Order: sequence, then structure tokens, then C-alpha cells
Amino acid sequence: MSREVSLTLRPLALSFVLSLLSAPAWAQSAPATWTEHWFEHNQTVSRVYQDPDVAVYFDSAVSRSITWPNTFVGDVWRYTRRTYGHFGTDAQLYAIFHTAKYSGGHPSTYFDGSHDYRNVIDVGSSSTTAWTSGTGNDLDIVTHEVGHIVELGSKGVHNSPAFGLWGDSKWAEIYIYDVYLGLGRTSDANRWYNLMVNGTDGFPRANTHWFRDWFHPIYKNHGGAQVLNRYFVLLAQYLPKNGSDYARNLNWGEFIHFWSGAAGVNLKTLATSAFGWPTEWETQFVQAQRDFPFTYANPGPSAVAVFQDINHGGYAAALPVGRYSLAALNAWGVRNDDITSVRVANGYKVTFYADDNFAGATLTKTADDASLVDDGWNDVASSLVVSAASTSTPSTLVQAEAYSSMSGVATEATTDTDGGSNVGFIEAGDWMAYNGINFPATGSYRIEYRVASLSGGGRLSLDLNAGATVLGTVDLPATGGWQSWTTVSHTVNVTAGTYNVGIYAQAGGWNFNWFRITRL
Repeated sequence: MSREVSLTLRPLALSFVLSLLSAPAWAQSAPATWTEHWFEHNQTVSRVYQDPDVAVYFDSAVSRSITWPNTFVGDVWRYTRRTYGHFGTDAQLYAIFHTAKYSGGHPSTYFDGSHDYRNVIDVGSSSTTAWTSGTGNDLDIVTHEVGHIVELGSKGVHNSPAFGLWGDSKWAEIYIYDVYLGLGRTSDANRWYNLMVNGTDGFPRANTHWFRDWFHPIYKNHGGAQVLNRYFVLLAQYLPKNGSDYARNLNWGEFIHFWSGAAGVNLKTLATSAFGWPTEWETQFVQAQRDFPFTYANPGPSAVAVFQDINHGGYAAALPVGRYSLAALNAWGVRNDDITSVRVANGYKVTFYADDNFAGATLTKTADDASLVDDGWNDVASSLVVSAASTSTPSTLVQAEAYSSMSGVATEATTDTDGGSNVGFIEAGDWMAYNGINFPATGSYRIEYRVASLSGGGRLSLDLNAGATVLGTVDLPATGGWQSWTTVSHTVNVTAGTYNVGIYAQAGGWNFNWFRITRL
């Protein structure tokens, strides 16, 4: 009998081992149950869903008929990783839900042993019917807690050096707004905007409108999600660290300086209007400019996006033209030897280097590649250079959201054939500028615009160098929907040179996905 037991157990054990070896890493990482051991929490929660990006846990009181977190939490986390980069080596976010207990929520990051070194959001409600709607506050509290993971763990550095200035919710307010726009949840973005725009706080002075007077103008006028990410990039590059933690918090002058660097403009005037400008802030601001000598120059549009996984999956970093050592890549949220696919905008190229500081073997890409494995470059790159491709390219495609600066517009997810984002919320007087556009020869060029408009009536004009030369105008037709796209064009004459190209809304009511310049 013992031999029979032994013989039957061995194949089962081997089968079990083989199943583990063949299972994806995420299938092994999220336990079926997890007993909380933090704060007053002591529940054993059960995993009700998981995929490569998220593991959802309910306590025993949460109705198993609730399924919206499976999709929504994953969407928020995927968007967050695409925008801000990786958060540790475990790709999954662990989302814990409680009913009739633990009102509110808290986050934890991959730096924190208190939650077993996992990225965690833990949310609860005193209501016995909590989480049943999957709308409104249900979405807001979940997204709020993910926003804390961003501020506490971006770019491989721990803690939030601005938390003492903006408190629990000010960063989260603009983060939530951006997430809803980025996910194409326009109604939620509008709902959230209306909730936030008139909100006031008593810090740093009475009746401060953080969202209306500080964060939303920065977001709207200086790059949307890109400006939010650049703030964390600059912190990781410049603020002193003690190991993997920031060594100290920011003062107000430093706070304004870092956001000015992210925005590409000096924000002292905006800060004075939003917060006031005490004498000590001026001293701090001047000292910050000396201590952290980055300029307020706009870094330009994203030219290349690098991805952790094949098929443009995993975390991502959208990079403008520049040279990226390993330290610079880390600051943008990219780990060493962790790039597996790439997207390259028309007119640009990226050269990967196997070693840091642009040494070792190289690989150059001038177009999208869903897998660098075929080139023998899976998880190889330690530095890279993003640059313009040959100026003799006969046609140049520029994504609308890749503006260098803008006024009045915002981005949203698009369902057009190339995916990604489009520029929307365009009203009369809004504009977008695209710096460094080269016209290689004097002559005629066809300019095509990818647009959508529910009812028509829009009109745009094309100009060079902030309106110094107006090249022409185009009337925009009705397409029947905000995501029903058509291409319109006109022919213009341009003298050879490199210009800052502007697109100005003479009349609003249209969405904009890309424009293409073709020499005739």
C-alpha cells in the first residue's frame, strides 16, 4: 500500500511542479487568501479576481456579485504605469475591499514591509451595501488611493516630499482628473472637475483654490499627464536621497521651482495668485534655483515610448528627444535591462546601447517594434538616445497630443484606428504649438488634419513661430460624433527652415488626433 501511495503521489507532485513552471509569474504571486496585519485590520480576505496587472480581494462581507473592480482597478493601474513607469518588480496592484468596516482607505507601496512589500490599496465603508454602484465615490476613493502610490513610490524613490505642503488630497485631485480623462471617462472627468473647481482649503492661506488656481492651470496649459510625470522625474533626478528614500521634504520655494521645471515655465506668478508669496518663499525660491539648476525649458513632444513587455505592454515611458543614461532612464521610471518593445513617432529614431553611458553594442529603430526579442535585444538596453531622423523624410506625422505648449485644450483616449490619445475640449481661441518642425525645402506642402466634430462649424488656422506667418485656414465638417474621424487638408507654401508650428482654433467644437506634413 505504501508503494502504491508513493507511486501515485510522485506523478501528482511532478504535475504540480510543471504547472507552476508553466504558469505566468502573476499567477503565482497573488495568494488565494491574505490575512491583514496592519493598523486595526485583521481580516482574512479572499482573492476574487486576478490578471497580470491586478489582484482583487474581498472580505467575507463584500457581495461576490460585485465585479466592476476587476476592470476598473486594472484600467487605473495600467494607465498609471504607462504614465509614471514601474512601481517595483511585482506588476500587480493588490486591491482590498471591505464592507461594514474600516471607513475610508489607505495605500501601501512596494517599499513597505507593513503590507508585505506590495503595492496595495485597502478601502472600506461603514455601509452594509458598499461598492454596489461602481460609480461616483466608489470610483473616486479607489483612484485616490492609487494616486498616493504614485506620490509615495514613483521613479524608484520612496516617500512624498510635498505631502506636508499639499496634504492628503491636493495631489490626488489632479491625479484623479487626469486618470478619468486618460481612460476616456469624460463624464467622470466632468463630474470630478465640477466637484473640485470650487473647493477651498485653509492652507497655505485661507480660501485657497488648489485645483482651480494651481493644479488645473498647470495641467491644462503645460502638458496634461506629461507635466504631472515630469514633476516626479525632476524630484528623482535632483532631490537628495538617503538610500531609496528622499532625504527631506520640500519647502514652498522648492515646490514652486520643481513644478516650474515640470511645466517648462516660471510659475511664480501663478503661485502668487494661487497661494500668495510670503517673503520667505522668495528666499527659498531663489535658493532652490541655485541648489537645483535645471532650467524652465519645455522638453518638447514625446518622440519615443519604451515598454517593459512585448506588444507594447507593461509599464512605459514616453521620452522626448535627448540622451538617457541609466540614471536618466531610472528617473523616467525605466529599469536597467527592462525594455522589450518600442514605439517611434514618425521623423524620429532611437538608438539603444547595451551598456550605460552610451557604450557597448547598439540597436537603432526608426519605427514601432512590438518585440525586440527577434533582434536579440530583450531586456538589454542600459542607455539610449532619442533623436530626429533624416530631415529628408517626405512625410512627417505629428500626434496632436505631442504639443510643446498649448492653451485651453486637454487630451483624452481615442478610438481612432491608431489608438492612443486625441486632443479635445477645443474652444475658440485655444491653440497648440509644435516646436522644431523641419521643412527641408522651399515649396508646396500638403497639410492633413485628422479631426472629428459632432455638429461641425469648427475652423483652424496654421501658423509659424507664434503667428508670425499665417499659412492658411481650414473649415472643419460635421462627422457625426466626437470619435467619428475624417481627414481634411490644404496646400501651403513654406520657405525651407525649422519652425515652431502652431494650430489655432478660430472656431471650436472639434477633436484633433494628428496632422501630417507632406512635401509636394
